[in-house]
Amino acid sequence: MRTALTSLALTASLAAGTVHAENRIDRIRPDAPELAAYGAMPIGVTTLEFTNPDQIDIVNTSEGSEPTYDRPLTVEVWYPAEEGTEPGGTYQAILRDGVTEVTLHGRAARDATPVSGETFPLVVISHGYPGNRFLMSHLGENLASKGYVAVSIDHKDSTYDDKGAFGSTLLNRPIDQKFVIDQMAALDSPIGAITDAETTGVIGYSMGGYGAMIFGGAGVTQASTEYSWGTPNGLLSRHLAGSQTHADLIDPRVKAMIAIGPWGMNTGFWDAEGLKGFEKPLLLMAGSVDDVSVYPAIRQIFEGTTNTTRHLLTFIGANHNAAAPMPAPEESWEFDEALGFAPFEHYADAVWDTNRMNNITQHFATAFMDLHLKEDQQMAEYFDLVEQSDDGVVALDDAGKPTDDHSQWKGFPDRTAKGLRFETLPAGE
Repeated sequence: MRTALTSLALTASLAAGTVHAENRIDRIRPDAPELAAYGAMPIGVTTLEFTNPDQIDIVNTSEGSEPTYDRPLTVEVWYPAEEGTEPGGTYQAILRDGVTEVTLHGRAARDATPVSGETFPLVVISHGYPGNRFLMSHLGENLASKGYVAVSIDHKDSTYDDKGAFGSTLLNRPIDQKFVIDQMAALDSPIGAITDAETTGVIGYSMGGYGAMIFGGAGVTQASTEYSWGTPNGLLSRHLAGSQTHADLIDPRVKAMIAIGPWGMNTGFWDAEGLKGFEKPLLLMAGSVDDVSVYPAIRQIFEGTTNTTRHLLTFIGANHNAAAPMPAPEESWEFDEALGFAPFEHYADAVWDTNRMNNITQHFATAFMDLHLKEDQQMAEYFDLVEQSDDGVVALDDAGKPTDDHSQWKGFPDRTAKGLRFETLPAGE
C-alpha cells in the first residue's frame, strides 16, 4: 500500500513539475482583481534591434578618455494583432545566472500581423540591474491585449549576460527610455502604423524606476555625479537637477509613469529640489521591507514629488521583488555555485506569491494607464480607496449593489483585498 501511495505521489509530483516546467508568464489567479484579466485583443510579439549612435562608452571610459560607440538595444514589442490570430507562443530567455537558457510560455503569437485601422498608446518597460526584456513580459502581454503597444528594453551593460560597469546603467537608463520612444515613433512598418508614441507611459522596475524618475523630471544631486563607484568623469552631470541637458530630456509625449521599487533615493541621487522637478502622474509600487531600494527611501520619493499627483501601493511584508518580476522559472530553483545562491531568489518573494503580485500589478497598471493615456475617467474609481486594504468592508444590498457602507477596494473580490496599503498625495502637498 505504501509503495502504491508513493508511486501515486511521485506521479502527481512529476505531473506538477511538468506544468511548472512550462514557465508560464500569463496565469491569472481565480482571485485576481478584475482588471488583471487579459483583454479581448489577440496579441502579437516581435523582436527589434535599435542602435543609438555616438554614445559615450562608459565601460571603456577612463580619466581623460571618453570613447564613443553605437549603443545597441534589443527590444521585445507586444501589440494588438489582427482578429483570428491564434494565441500562444514561447520566449527564449536567459536566467539570472547569465548562462542558462529557459523557455517561457505566454499568449502572444510570434510576428503575428498587427491589427490595422487604429492606433494605440505606447508603454515602455524598463528592467532592473541586472535583468532583461523578459523580466516583465507578463505585463507587456497583458497591456497589449487591452489596446497598447508595449516595448520592453534589453539595456546594454545591464542584462544578465552583459552586466558591465554600473556607471553605464546610471547614465543610460533615462537616455535609453527616451531613445526607444523615438525609435518606436519612427517605425515605418505595420507596427509603427498602429503606435501612438505621442501618448506614452513608462514602467520601470528598480534601476528602470531610477531611470523613469530622472526621465520624468527628477534631476540628480551634485554629490551623486561625483561618487567614486558611479559614472566616471562626472558624466552623470548630464542629468543634474537644474541643468539644460536634463531639462532637454523631459519628454511631453510621456503622460504617466509607474516606478516599482525605484532605486536611488537610498544612496542620495535626489534631494528635495530634485524631486520637486518630477512632473508626470506617478504610481509607485513597493514592498514594505524592501532592503535594496529601501522602503523608507521610496516613501521619501512619494512624499517629495510635490509637483504631481502620485500614489504609493505597498505590499506589506514584501521585499524588493514585489510587483514586477515574472514567476521564477523552474530552472531557477536549483542552487547555483557561481552565483552563490539559487537564481529563484532574484524573482521570488519570501512572503508573497509572485502570480498574486503580478495580477495586482496588472490591475493597477491597467487602471493607471487607461486613466492617463486613454483618458478614461471611470478608471479614477480604482484609486479612490481606503488606505489599508484590510479595513475595507463589503456591504451590499439585496440586489448585490454596494451600499454607503461599502469600502472594499474596487475590483477586488470579497476576502482578497488583504495585505496592501494605498496612499495618494495631490500636487502641491
